[in-house]
Amino acid sequence: MKMKKKIFAAILSAALVLGITACGGNSGGTSSASGSASDDSKVYHIGLCNYVDDASLNQIVDNITATLKTVGDENGVVFEVDYDNCNADSNVMSQIISNFVADDVDMMIAIATPVAMQMQAATEDNRIPVVFAAVSDPEGCGLVASNAAPGANITGSSDALDTEAILKLMLVQNPDLKTVGLLYDLGQDASTTAIADAKAFLTANNIAFKEYTGTNVSEVELAAQAAVTDKVDAIFTPSDNTIMTAELSIYELFADAGIPHYAGADSFALNGAFLGYGVDYANLGVETAKMAADILLNDLNPGEVSVLTFDNGTATINTDICTKLGLSYDDLAAAFDGLCTKVQPITTAESF
Repeated sequence: MKMKKKIFAAILSAALVLGITACGGNSGGTSSASGSASDDSKVYHIGLCNYVDDASLNQIVDNITATLKTVGDENGVVFEVDYDNCNADSNVMSQIISNFVADDVDMMIAIATPVAMQMQAATEDNRIPVVFAAVSDPEGCGLVASNAAPGANITGSSDALDTEAILKLMLVQNPDLKTVGLLYDLGQDASTTAIADAKAFLTANNIAFKEYTGTNVSEVELAAQAAVTDKVDAIFTPSDNTIMTAELSIYELFADAGIPHYAGADSFALNGAFLGYGVDYANLGVETAKMAADILLNDLNPGEVSVLTFDNGTATINTDICTKLGLSYDDLAAAFDGLCTKVQPITTAESF
């Protein structure tokens, strides 16, 4: 069942200002506050749709809503956010977006590539501004003409992954790497470029690879079991939302088999993967919200606002899994020094 709630993201009472933090904890991926603005406050109506309920995307939603509230307070306006989660159902997604259009929202915010693509198509004629978050390859999937000059009525933030960097960490941890399993969803645009880059890197370094794919949790579990049966030396997954959703169901399988799982976001490590590498999704949410607010407050053309990209230098190691694999967090942090801007520990949990 889809979830929908009205969020007043900006309230004039300073006592109700929310701090911006990476710790959402809300299973629905939202922050909410109560209160009322003065009668003369400008109200901006935003339709926000999340693709699926997972730790990465929920973290983005939480930080978008909290930041919009803070920015609204600072500017004496209200950003009223109408939030929905389509749970990876394209029909539900289409209906949510149609509702936003019918409600004549001032802006739509899309979390993840599939939502951004549908919002782009739905606003070709009405030109409602669209801001996306966590789109791995905006140019490659045709959302923007270029990251520097998106064009049309759309812009946003990218969580593009430096695939070569994460595979180099894999080689540092295991110089004798022979075979890598590539675990992903063929239907996820977020995985297309990263998997192609991984194949090219592994081939260039004379490392074999095997592909394992799934489109839902059950299929991913079967794919993970196949990788364990094949005794691959390590698993790589990009910032793939299907695998992210299944991570809590497969991490023990890999850990018990002694196979480290490397993935393209810290939320994978939170949910049991050995290592997550990539952008800070809390910060991505904050900066996406600031971009959205700036467009509305200053009547900017989204097509002239460059896509935001971020440093991919943070490696997050799950210390529970590290110990189970017989590895030392301190030794790995030292070995990874110079290959990452930061190495940080995390323990297994369901949400930040």
